[in-house]
Amino acid sequence: MEDTSGDPRGSSFLDPLRGILVAYFMPERCYDKFFLDLDFLDVPCLKIVLSKALGIGIILGSVLVKLPQIIKLMGARSAEGLSFNSVLLELLAITGTMVYSMSNKFPFSAWGEALFLMLQTVTIGFLIQHYGRRTSVGLFFLVIYFSLLAVLLSPVTPISVVTTMQASNMPAIIIGRLIQAVTNFRNGHTGQLSAISVFLLFAGSLARIFTSLQETGDLLMALTYVISSTCNGIIALQVLYYWNSHPEYKKKKKSE
Repeated sequence: MEDTSGDPRGSSFLDPLRGILVAYFMPERCYDKFFLDLDFLDVPCLKIVLSKALGIGIILGSVLVKLPQIIKLMGARSAEGLSFNSVLLELLAITGTMVYSMSNKFPFSAWGEALFLMLQTVTIGFLIQHYGRRTSVGLFFLVIYFSLLAVLLSPVTPISVVTTMQASNMPAIIIGRLIQAVTNFRNGHTGQLSAISVFLLFAGSLARIFTSLQETGDLLMALTYVISSTCNGIIALQVLYYWNSHPEYKKKKKSE
């Protein structure tokens, strides 16, 4: 006797992957739309899948997004051209987004890259101090930062403080990126700033505007990424403008 307890529309060849697809890429109704009804033009479901795919792509990319910058610093054994104040403000913005998202229980695909960007940005902050012969200051910076992070993620911190911190991200991002832009302008080059990292950050923040609206509906999050994209775009333009300007050439020119 035929089993009719399942979905009356039958089954799909992707049913073995149903659990993974529903868990990470689409809700149950979208799976049914795509693979049982064969309706691949359902706009709401297409938006959900695109947002999930972009979110996962951004998170995977974020694991390596600042690695070129870290490698460049370690290879040159110098942090010339990088502003520690700019890194601190960027870290404030990343931390605000991460804590705000966790407190509001947003899906990991909507903010996961903040975790990996935080770890890489902290590393860059330490390296700037280390190569500036201030290793003890760098170690103190690590201890203070992770202690504050533990407090922010604990139940001790009220949600109002977390929301205020997220709102402060916008001026922090603007000021932080402007400090880096002014540093680049004064130096006449971008120093040890990694072009790959800059362009990946710009692309990631652009994509996050769509995913934050789609997955969280939080306008504060979306506006933060609009500001971030604009500021990252300015740095990306500077990287292109100063492409052939190298620190060694500038130093040589000054000594002549």
